[in-house]
Formats: sequence, C-alpha cells, structure tokens
Amino acid sequence: MNQIESLYKEWQSLQPLNEQDQNRLDQKFMLEFNYNSNHIEGNTLTYGQTEMLLVFGKVVEEANMKDLEDMKASNVGLKIVKVEAEDKEKPLTESFIRELHRVLLREDYTVYRQQPDGTNTSYVVHAGSYKTRPNSVRTVTGEMFEYASPEETPALMTDLIQWYNQAEAESTFTPIELAALFHYRYIRIHPFEDGNGRVSRLIVNYILHRHGYPMIVVKSSDKNNYLTALNRCDIEVGAIPSDGACAELSQIAPFVEYMSKCLVRALEISIKCAKGERIEEDDDWKKRLKTKYQNQINRPEITDELKNKILNKDYMSLLQNIDNELSAFYSIFTATNWWPTKAGFYTLDLNEEYYASCIYFKKDFGGIISEFSIEIQLKTQQYLYKLNIVKARFGSNTLLYSKEYSYNEFISDQDKNDVVNAIGQYLEQFIESNGTLK
Repeated sequence: MNQIESLYKEWQSLQPLNEQDQNRLDQKFMLEFNYNSNHIEGNTLTYGQTEMLLVFGKVVEEANMKDLEDMKASNVGLKIVKVEAEDKEKPLTESFIRELHRVLLREDYTVYRQQPDGTNTSYVVHAGSYKTRPNSVRTVTGEMFEYASPEETPALMTDLIQWYNQAEAESTFTPIELAALFHYRYIRIHPFEDGNGRVSRLIVNYILHRHGYPMIVVKSSDKNNYLTALNRCDIEVGAIPSDGACAELSQIAPFVEYMSKCLVRALEISIKCAKGERIEEDDDWKKRLKTKYQNQINRPEITDELKNKILNKDYMSLLQNIDNELSAFYSIFTATNWWPTKAGFYTLDLNEEYYASCIYFKKDFGGIISEFSIEIQLKTQQYLYKLNIVKARFGSNTLLYSKEYSYNEFISDQDKNDVVNAIGQYLEQFIESNGTLK
C-alpha cells in the first residue's frame, strides 16, 4: 500500500493533465479495458478490430455479430460508469447496477444447451434483472462452485449496497481495498445469469474513479492469475455463498494484492502520460502492426471468387438498387427529350481503376449537345476499393458520395440507401433548377 500511496501523491501533484495527454491516456484505457474485460469472457475480436470499431466506427475482417455488439455495449457502460462516479453526492444503488447490466446485455436472450444424457434444455438470460435460476462455475482446480441462490440474491445485493455506502462514508478502507472487497463479495453473489464479471470490473473502476484514482485493467493474458487469486480467497472464506457475500478484508488478501498490482500499473502509466512520456507497453508494437497494416497482413489472395464478390455482390447489386429506386427519373427525362443511357463494366482487373457511367443524360439544343451524368466509380488500389458517386455536368465534376472498403467488407444496405438518396436529391435539384427540362 505504501507504493500506491506514493504513486498516488505523485499522480495528484501532476494534475491537471493538458488536453493532449488526457486524450491519449483516455483512449489507451478505453481500448485496453474494453478489449481485455470482454476477452476474459470469451470475446473473439482482436485488439485491432476493437480499435477500428470503437475509435473509427468500422468493422474489419470477419467478426461475430454478438462480439461486436458486446464490445460497443461495454464502451457505453464504461462511459455511464464515469458519469455516475463523478456525482459524489449520489450513493451507489441496486438500480444503477441493474441498469448497467441491462446496457451490457441489451436485451433478454435464450441459451440452449445439451445435457450429459443427450437431452436439450434452455433458459432465458434476463438483461437488467436478477437471476431466476441457480448458477455455478467450474474453478481453476476443477470443482463446481455454487453462487447465491435466486431466492437469496435480492437480500444479499441489498446488504452489499448498504455495506458499500456505509464503508465509503466512514472511510473504512482505502479505495483499492474497497473496490477489491466489493468485487469479491459481488462475485460470490453472482446476481445475474450472465455478465457478472464485466459488471464487477466496471464497478471496481466506478469506485476508483469516484475517489480520484486511475481506472485499472485486468489483462486477459493474466486471466489465470486473476482467477487463481479469487480461488485462493474462496478457499479461505469457504463455499457457503452468504459467507462469501460477507467476506472480510483479511480473508481476501490474495485478491487485494492482485488488484493492487493492477492499480500500481495504472498509476505508473498515468504518471508517464502526465509527464509527456510514451505510455506504450513493450508488446504494443504487435497491436499497432495489426491495426495500421491489417490490410496488407490480411490481404486476400486475388482469386476469381474475390473478383466476383466485388463485382457481382457489391457493384452490380448497387446498380440494380439504383435502377429500382430511380427509374421514375428516367421517365421524366425521356418525356422532355433528354436521352438517358446507362452502362456498366462486367470484367474486373484489380490492377486497374475502373469507372462505370450508371446514369447519363444528353440533349440536343439546336445542334448543341448538353449533357451531364452520374458516374459510379469503383477504384481498386492497394488491396482496397473505393466507391465514388460523381456528378459531372458540362465538364465539371463533384463528389456526391465516397466511401472506402477493404476486401473483407461489403457495401451495406445502408450504404446503398445513402447512394440512392444522394443521386435522387441531386436529380431533383437538377430538374428544379432547369424548370421543365425543356
């Protein structure tokens, strides 16, 4: 604890951080926490995918939809925790914990499992509501460990929250002791069917942030040590759930020690950042490599299947969508003696850039041809392709829409709608600015 106190004093002496340092510290923690907390629970997104999703709002490479949604929900939960912790006059409540759980899980869902005898069973995981069925876990040593029953849970959670608010008001423990003890008692109750680990780590950071300490990350690569520390406490406290929910600080020394090491790491990183020093860790080059150069590292083999995917699934589907949605404009132009023509390309060489004129109109004004077009440009470059929607009128080109994709992305339905709307709005404006088009 002396090390924590010393580091904390140094950390406080460096406050406030300038905006640039605060932003890089916040972003590093945001990525580290969400990535690691979810990976402990089995999320499969890579660090690079997590960064692209949470920082740039992009999905890269193949990813499980639930893992993507869980990661986004985790980040929302982290933001909520920060806001809640900053209101020092507001006590911790059960309703806040249930709401945090609802944010993480988003909605109720059904889990289907096969029993040892081959029969199938299912149960519903309730978002934001305490469990309705018993839950247990197999420990690192192989035994089944039972948590509080559904009948016990409401009373134990009420007692836990009352204990926390009183202990905080009386300054009975240091912030890291309070956070570790809350985490341990909460986990022994295991109040929800799923999401208990994620909630407990968020509440730990709620407690630390509330008391002016940096938030901590439990590394997924250190999961075994994290669980072993908890298991050592279980042996000391005993298997009865209600005993675990009332564990004393002296009984969970291994877990307090583990969490303290996490806090020391967080303080050291925060101090480095406040001093303007680099806060990257020794293995961060691996994360940067996968993030910055993921298209080169994961670039696909240029096969006929890939070419067909880009051309037929993306591009031709987009053209069909435009034709279906904008056909009424073709009739309007034809009725006013404009000549509409449409053309598309049907071969693809990934070493070249290709352009396709999707909508093209001309009109003969006494031997003078007036024309404009909407061009759909599909450009391929460095294992990316870029979709441009260009309006060309009397030799002047302007972008209506532009988006870049990697080869493992598809043009989404929303993208197609955005393209159609961009073209439709432009055609409407063109008609209005030219009267009846005569």
